[in-house]
Amino acid sequence: MPPTSIRSLLAALILLVGIGAVYARSWIYPPSASTNDGIAYVADMDFWYRTASEQIVYANTPLDLSHDLQGIPMQLGTWQGEDVPQTNVEVFALLEPEQYIQRLYRNDTGDYLWLSLIGGRSSRTFHPPDICYDTDGWSTVLQSYSLPLPSGGEVHGMWLDAKKDDYGHRVFYFYLFPNAERNPDDGILQMKLTAGHEQSMEHTLRSMEDFLGHLFQYSASSRL
Repeated sequence: MPPTSIRSLLAALILLVGIGAVYARSWIYPPSASTNDGIAYVADMDFWYRTASEQIVYANTPLDLSHDLQGIPMQLGTWQGEDVPQTNVEVFALLEPEQYIQRLYRNDTGDYLWLSLIGGRSSRTFHPPDICYDTDGWSTVLQSYSLPLPSGGEVHGMWLDAKKDDYGHRVFYFYLFPNAERNPDDGILQMKLTAGHEQSMEHTLRSMEDFLGHLFQYSASSRL
């Protein structure tokens, strides 16, 4: 076969592989869409780059910037929420979020969790929470952690334990993307749950697991 024909054949094969990769990627990393299983989102521990913990999670309620996040139910199982406006104007000046939700949820046994949602279309909007704690003089320990979901799978996120004087916070957070491309222009959402140190570590984990179980059904691997 002449060299020009070989080059043409190789070029055609490369094009076919590229097209196949695009379609395969759409199948492996489906965009957010409503199904009987819920709304599919891509979740990860980081927003800068994909980690090995990236997964598809199925939500019971819209969690993207094409929806008003105020629509997240105030009643989640036995958890009752109330909006607590962010009074620190520096948060909005520095981060410039497109949407910002801060709620305090309490359940029927007296447990409480802070739900913080920050959404934007620029990397400027996001930073790991431990940066704020460290800057304010808290001692912090950061590690990865996973919380199980009611219908299978887990939510993989980062776990932050922060202490300052007689106070302590336990924080679990992760990022949601509306599609596989993870383009900031499509919107990114950071979801964060915060609890105090009044209860044991095990009790806090069970509370967060129960709470997340009302927002997400299950998860699946985003890879073959």
